[in-house]
Parts: sequence; C-alpha cells; structure tokens
Amino acid sequence: MNCLLLPIENFSSDAAYIAELSQINHVNKVLTAKVGDTLKIGQMGGYLGTAVIESIRSDAIELRDIQLTTAPPPKLDLTVVLALPRPKVLRRLIMDMTALGVRDIILINSYRTQKSYWQSPMLERLDEFVLEGLQQGVDTIAPRITLQKRFKPFVEDELAGLVTNRAIVAHPYSELSFTQYLQQPPSLGLPSLVCIGSEGGWIDYEIALLATQGCAAVTIGSRILRTEAAVNVILGQWLLS
Repeated sequence: MNCLLLPIENFSSDAAYIAELSQINHVNKVLTAKVGDTLKIGQMGGYLGTAVIESIRSDAIELRDIQLTTAPPPKLDLTVVLALPRPKVLRRLIMDMTALGVRDIILINSYRTQKSYWQSPMLERLDEFVLEGLQQGVDTIAPRITLQKRFKPFVEDELAGLVTNRAIVAHPYSELSFTQYLQQPPSLGLPSLVCIGSEGGWIDYEIALLATQGCAAVTIGSRILRTEAAVNVILGQWLLS
C-alpha cells in the first residue's frame, strides 16, 4: 500500500480512524509505525494527504492532524472492454487497471469465457480489488465497473456510444501493429476504447462484429501474451503519452 485509503465515514473534523484489518496490519507489520508517526492517507472519492497516529489498538488506529490537500491524479480517458478472465487472474487485472487509472472497465462475455466464470465469488470482491489498486496507484477515484453477459447485444447496441476518440481491439493475428495504427494520418492520439480478450483471445466472429462498430484490430507483436501481460503492455502507452 502506497497510501491508506479510508471511506468518508471514517473522518470527523480533524480526526479519522482506520478500522480495516488489512490496513491495520500494514501499519503495524509493514510500516512498523508508532504513535506520533505520519501516514500517507486519502479519502475515498476525495483528496490525498497525511495524518498523524494518535493511538493504536488491535481493532482501530486513531488519527489526528488530518491534512488532505492533494487532488488525486486524473483518470485516463479510456474505457477497457475486457473479456471476463479466469477468476484467479481477475484480482490482478482489476488491481492493475485501477492503479493505471482506467476510467471505465467493462467485463464482458466472450466465446472463450467459460460460463462458470460468471458464478465465481471473485465477482463479489471487485470493490476489494479496486481498493487495493487505488492504494497501489495513490488514487482515490474508483473506476466504473460494469458487467455485460451478452456479447452481441452489447457490441451492436452500446459499444459505439462509448467511443469518443476511436477504438481498437487487441488481436495478435492482425497485420496492423499498434504503432502503425497510431502513426496513421490524421494524428488523432490514443484511442478512447480498447477491447482485450481473455486467454485464447477473440474468435474471428467477435473480431468481425467489433469491426462493424469501428474497432480496428491491432497487434502488439508476434508473441502471444497472457491477458495480464497484454493489458499492462497496451495500457502502458497511455502512461507514456
């Protein structure tokens, strides 16, 4: 945790408290902080800053001298449409996309998404994974996450309305590289929507349907990457821009 993010109800005037067990353990065991030490904190949906430890108990850490003066970093002008991945990698993907500053995340069904994934208890823990990502990226604004279990109706009826500046779909067998795509005239900058498949990628039908809504298929190289690696490689372009 690079900051401790607290819900607004944990604040009162010039005081606040930490009640989340994982955060208490982090303060005690990782930071080895003591009474009088200063912590980096943030208010969920608000500003970032510091606080001084007033007292430490097993079930709560009281804070004083709350100074929330730093605005959170701006979100990326980006929507990621991600085929629902295996539950074991969902946590890492949500954490990484949140830490990178993605504004909107849409988890969608695809041909290679197993039906059992939609019954995974991991989907009930998305808020937890978002909190981890925010604390990693030192941010306070959570991404909007929506679930879309029907691929075709979503693509045909909703996808185009989400695009503000072009859209791409990651596809390792495309003849057009991401670099070539960005260099095409006129220079319009980075796209505002990216579609990324789960393990195994998209099938040809899905690529074709996405193309009808203006999604250009691009590749990031000849190597076939795991979903989490592809997400980080592609989204890294936004951090470098």
